[in-house]
Amino acid sequence: MFGARCLLRALRSCSSAPCPRHKPTAKLSVRDALGAQNASGELVKVQGWIRSVRSQKEVLFLHVNDGSSLESLQVVADSSFDSRELAFGSSVEVQGQLVKSLSKRQNVELKAEKIEVVGNCDAKAFPFKYKERHPLEYLRQYPHLRCRTNVLGSILRVRSEATAAIHSFFKPSSKIKVPEENFFNVPVFLTVSGQLHLEVMSGAFTQVFTFGPTFRAENSQSRRHLAEFYMVEAEISFLESLQDLMQVMEGLFKTTTMTVLSNCPEDVELCHKFIAPGQKDRLEHMLKNNFLIISYTEAVEILKQASQNFTFTPEWGADLHTEHEKYLVKHCGDIPVFVINYPLALKPFYMRDNEDSPQHTVAAVDLLVPGVGELFGGSLREERYHFLEQQLARYLDLRRFGSVPHGGFGMGFERYLQCILGIDNIKDVIPFPRFTHSCLL
Repeated sequence: MFGARCLLRALRSCSSAPCPRHKPTAKLSVRDALGAQNASGELVKVQGWIRSVRSQKEVLFLHVNDGSSLESLQVVADSSFDSRELAFGSSVEVQGQLVKSLSKRQNVELKAEKIEVVGNCDAKAFPFKYKERHPLEYLRQYPHLRCRTNVLGSILRVRSEATAAIHSFFKPSSKIKVPEENFFNVPVFLTVSGQLHLEVMSGAFTQVFTFGPTFRAENSQSRRHLAEFYMVEAEISFLESLQDLMQVMEGLFKTTTMTVLSNCPEDVELCHKFIAPGQKDRLEHMLKNNFLIISYTEAVEILKQASQNFTFTPEWGADLHTEHEKYLVKHCGDIPVFVINYPLALKPFYMRDNEDSPQHTVAAVDLLVPGVGELFGGSLREERYHFLEQQLARYLDLRRFGSVPHGGFGMGFERYLQCILGIDNIKDVIPFPRFTHSCLL
C-alpha cells in the first residue's frame, strides 16, 4: 500500500511539473545530411541501403544511400557493430551524431551509436556487385532491381527534376493542366495523344497542357519506341504563326534542360562521363545556339544531294525516316532544327492548310535533335469551319462556336531524356519499359 501511495505522489508531481525529455532524433535524408552546414554532433537518424562496407581493426565504415543523391553518406562505427548482416544491398537504420569529417573526401559523416538491419541482402545472390560497372543491357534484365544502381538512380532523379521543370515552365503563364480520363462506360480505344481533349479545353482557356502516359500499338523493337511512354502536350489559343509556336517549343526545351543541369549536376555528369562521353559539349552547343528552321521541301533537297546512301530514298511527298532526321541535324551543325510545312497528304486532317498549291502543304512542324531525330511534333490547327465540313461533327462544333486560331505540339518525354543525357536506348530512361512482346513489370 505504501509503495502504491509513493508511486501516485510521483505521478502527480510529474504531472504538475515538466518532466525532463530527451531531444528527439531528427530524421534526415542522405542529401540533407550531406548538405548540413553546421555538423556539430546533433543526433540524427538516416535510413537507406548499404553501398559499401569496409572493416578495419577498430573501426567500421559503411556508405549508406537512400536514393536522394548520387553521393552516399559515410557512417563510422565501432568495430563491435560489425556483422555479416551489414552487407552490400542490406537496408539499415542508423542513429548517431552528425559530425565534420576528418577525410577530404566528404564534409560530414555519421558517427553511429545504433545500427539496425531492417532487411538482409545476400550479396552473393544479388545480381549487382559492388564496384562492378554493369552495362545498361545487363541491368535491363532486372527492371525490379536496377533502380538501385548509380546510373539508373541518376537517370531517374533527372527524370523527376525534368518533370518538375516542365510543370514549372507552364505554370507561370496560367496554363491549365488537363487530366487524362482513365475509365469509361463505353467502348474506347487507346490514343497516342491527348490533343483533341486539349483542343476542347483551349476553347475556354487560352493555354492548356497535359503530361502523362500514352500508348502506341506499333510493332517496333527500335531504340526509339515504347508501347507506353510519356508525352508533354500543349495547346495555345490565338496563335497565328508557326514562329510563335516554335518559340514556345524551343523555350520549353532550353528552360527545362538548364533547370536539370542546375539542380542535378552530379547525376547528369555521371551519364555524360560513363555513358555518353562528349555529350556535355554537344548539349552546351544546343543550348547556346538558336534552333534552325528549314522547310520540308528544303530538307528533301538536302537529302537528295547527300553523299550518304539511305535505306529509304528521299523524295518529295514521302515521310522522313530516322536516318533522314539524323542526317539533317548533322548537316545543320548538330543544332536542333525545325522542319516546317509538310505535304498535306502526310499529316492529319486537323493541321492548317497553307493553301499553297500546287505543292499543297500544311502548317506542321517537327523538331529534330542530335542523337534522337524527331523530338517534338506540332502544327497550327485548322480553325476554319468550311475546310473541315466533311470531317467530324464534334470537332466541327469547336469551329462553329467561337473558334480562334490556335496551335499545339507534343514532345516525347523519354526521347527528351535520351537527348540531354546521351542515352542510346529509350528503354533505359523509363522505370519500367514496356514494348512489343515485353511487359516484365
